[in-house]
Amino acid sequence: MAAVVFIMITLLFLDFTGTAHHWLSWMAKVQFLPAVLALNVGVVVVLIALTLIFGRIYCSVICPLGVFQDILARFHRKKNKYGYSKEVRWLRYPLLVLFIIALVAGVGSFFQLLAPYSSYGRIATMIFQPLWMLGNNVLAVIAERADSYAFYSVDVWIKSLPVFIIALVTLVVLFVLAWRGGRTYCNTICPVGTILSFFSRFSLLKIRFDADKCKNCSMCSRNCKAACIDYKTHTVDYSRCVVCGNCISNCKFGALKYSGGTSRTSHTSPASSTSTIDTSKRSFLVATAMVAGAAMAQKKEKLMDGGLAELEDKVVPERQTPLTPPGSLSFQHFAQHCTGCQLCVSECPNNVLRPSSDLMHLMLPEMSYERGYCRPECTRCSEVCPAGAIKLVDKPEKSSVQIGHAVWIKKNCVVLTDEVECGNCARHCPSGAIEMVPLDPDNEESPMIPAINEAACIGCGACEYVCPSRPFSAIYVEGHEVHKKI
Repeated sequence: MAAVVFIMITLLFLDFTGTAHHWLSWMAKVQFLPAVLALNVGVVVVLIALTLIFGRIYCSVICPLGVFQDILARFHRKKNKYGYSKEVRWLRYPLLVLFIIALVAGVGSFFQLLAPYSSYGRIATMIFQPLWMLGNNVLAVIAERADSYAFYSVDVWIKSLPVFIIALVTLVVLFVLAWRGGRTYCNTICPVGTILSFFSRFSLLKIRFDADKCKNCSMCSRNCKAACIDYKTHTVDYSRCVVCGNCISNCKFGALKYSGGTSRTSHTSPASSTSTIDTSKRSFLVATAMVAGAAMAQKKEKLMDGGLAELEDKVVPERQTPLTPPGSLSFQHFAQHCTGCQLCVSECPNNVLRPSSDLMHLMLPEMSYERGYCRPECTRCSEVCPAGAIKLVDKPEKSSVQIGHAVWIKKNCVVLTDEVECGNCARHCPSGAIEMVPLDPDNEESPMIPAINEAACIGCGACEYVCPSRPFSAIYVEGHEVHKKI
C-alpha cells in the first residue's frame, strides 16, 4: 500500500501532460496539513480516526515523506542496524510549538520547511521532475527518429535557484538521518508526526509484547526504524511507532503481535505463529505501479525561429505586489493557506508559476510571464491545490477575475526605441483591454502605442509575454492585493 500510494503521489508531481491530476489530485488532498488548512474536516477526522484505530499508519502509508525515508534507509545495507533511543522531547515539542506559532502568524517559510508533505513536494518538483522531463526528452528524440509522436520535448529549467538549493539540502539531510537512524525526522522534527503521536498513544491496535515468549534477543529493537522498542523492558513507545511491522517479521519467537487488548505475560499455545510479510507481493505492487505510471503525452509542434539570432532572455520585472493565481482571492489569503508544496508549480502547463525567491515570501508560488502567460481556459492550479490556497474556479469565472493590471513602460517600447510598428500586446490581449492609439493624435503619421483599459484588464500576462522588447518588457502586469471580479 505504501509503495502504491508513494508512486501515485510522486507521479502527480512529475506529470506535466495534464493527465495525472484528473485521477490523482485527491492524493494531495488527503494529506494532513493541507486538509487542516483547507478546513477539510472530513479528511482530518478520518485521519485521526485511523490513528486511533491502527496507530500512525498515516506516517507509514499515506505520507510521501515518510515512505521516502524508508526508501533512503534501504541504501544502508547493513542488517539489524537500528537500536532503541529515548524520545527527544526537548526538541520535538518546542518545534511543534514554533510550527503552530508560525502557522498562525503567517510565517510561511518556517512552517513550509518543516511540513512533511511540503518538503517532499519541493524535492519532487525541483529535483525529480526536471530529471523526469530530461528522460522524456530523450524518449522524444528516439520517438522522432522512428516517426512517432508518442513523446514531445519540453523545456527543462530551474524555476527558482534558492528553492532548488533548499530542496537539495532537505534531500541530503533526509538521506543522512534516514541512513543513520531510519525515521529520525518523523519522530523528532516532523510536526504532523508529533500531532498524531498524541492520538497514537490511545490506538486500539498496537504492537504488543508477549513477555513469556521473548528471549531478549534484541532483534525487534535492532530492526525498529522508529527506535521506539525497548526489548529489555518489553515496552513500545506508541507515540513514535509507525506500525511498519518490521519488529514482528524479525521476531523468531512470536513474542510480538499487532493486536488489541493488553500485552500478554502468560504462555500462549505453541501452535501460534508469528506474522510474516510476503516480500514478493511488495515487489509485485511496486513493479505494477511503476509500469502503470508511464506518462501519457500528446503531439506538440516544434517552435522554429526561422534561423534568426537567439533572443535575449527577459528580465523579471520588479512588481510591487506579487501576482497570485485566479482563485487565490487575495495575496494574504494565498500566503496564509499555502503549504509551499509546489504542486501548482509542477502542474502549471504554461510555465507561469514558480517558487518565489524573495526572502519575505520564499517558497510561496508566484506568477511571472517570461515563459508563458496564464491562459483563460486553464484552471489546473485550482484543481490540484490541496490546501484551499487556490479556490476552484471554472473557465468562465476565471475570465472575469482580475488578478492585476497591465502597465506600459514608454522608454522600453520598440515602437519608439526602434521606430517599428508592433501592436503585439493589443493583438494577443484576450480581454480586449489594450488598444493601439496614435502617440500624437494631431499627427497622422504618429507611431501607434498601446492604451490600456485597466477596468477590463484581467492580468493574464499575454501582453507581457508577447512583448518583443528585450531584456526589459515594455508592458508588464502589476499584481493586486485583493482580486476583483469584472
